[in-house]
Amino acid sequence: MTQQQWTTDHISDQSDRVFLVTGANSGLGLATTRALARRGAHVILAVRDEDKGHRAVAGISAEQPDAKLEVRHLDLADLDSVHAFADGVRADHSRLDVLVNNAGVMAPPRSLSAQGHELQFAANHLGHFALTGLLLDLLAVGSEPRVVTVSSVNHRQGRLFFDDLHGERGYKPMAYYNQSKLANAVFGHQLHLRLTEAGSPVRSVLAHPGYTATNLQLNGPVALWRVVFGHIGNPLFAQRPADGARSQLYAATDPEVRGGEFIGPGGPAELRGAPKRVELAPGATDAGTGRRLWELSERLTGVRFVFRTPV
Repeated sequence: MTQQQWTTDHISDQSDRVFLVTGANSGLGLATTRALARRGAHVILAVRDEDKGHRAVAGISAEQPDAKLEVRHLDLADLDSVHAFADGVRADHSRLDVLVNNAGVMAPPRSLSAQGHELQFAANHLGHFALTGLLLDLLAVGSEPRVVTVSSVNHRQGRLFFDDLHGERGYKPMAYYNQSKLANAVFGHQLHLRLTEAGSPVRSVLAHPGYTATNLQLNGPVALWRVVFGHIGNPLFAQRPADGARSQLYAATDPEVRGGEFIGPGGPAELRGAPKRVELAPGATDAGTGRRLWELSERLTGVRFVFRTPV
């Protein structure tokens, strides 16, 4: 079987494995959760709106009565919420097999997180950076453990505004969305390098969904981008969430996936299609950029990664 033939039907039995999916109540996160539940996985749905999370669970359970699902509150834009969430997971679980850093916001009007960071950078990058660091020891004792960080084709258009990280002097919604997606890519690559150097069993893998119709384009963006992406682009060009989620599901479950790989759709311009290995932008793998973003992220979140070597 080639990657171009891969579908969610190829996901092997995931019984006795624990997955954590951020943003699991809708879009790509819900499609990912549903596919994993069908293969017997225990899935922790990390959601900002618990009511929507419970509705998502009810919908999946109606199709899959034996689904093993739990809903937990997580606001990735609030580092206090990230710490509280991680403490709760650690209290109830002795291991975590796969973390899917999926949640995100796209092109809202400029706003700040609880800690005063630009919202997209806070929710899309800093929250996932902190969450991964706080749960890394649970992953280190997992079965075939992985961290899957969801970026975007837009990371190739992004730059990191180290001199105006929070858009105080010149905020543009899509430019700062692209910054957050580049930060995801830089983080995933840097995490791979650091895990490898430490001899950790955890694999860091990156994925992107291509152009997928989700609430991301309809709920968050300023009016212009809602029209361009949501009301015009989605009906004409976008693939369904179940199709867009294939890249991250492949990254999370396929035994052939290696740390450091970037998985995206195999169709034209990587906008749709079955998953395949694709290339990161050169800026995502630049060593100096990686070190600078990592050190900045540690400082802004207060989370320092401890890379434990296997016993």
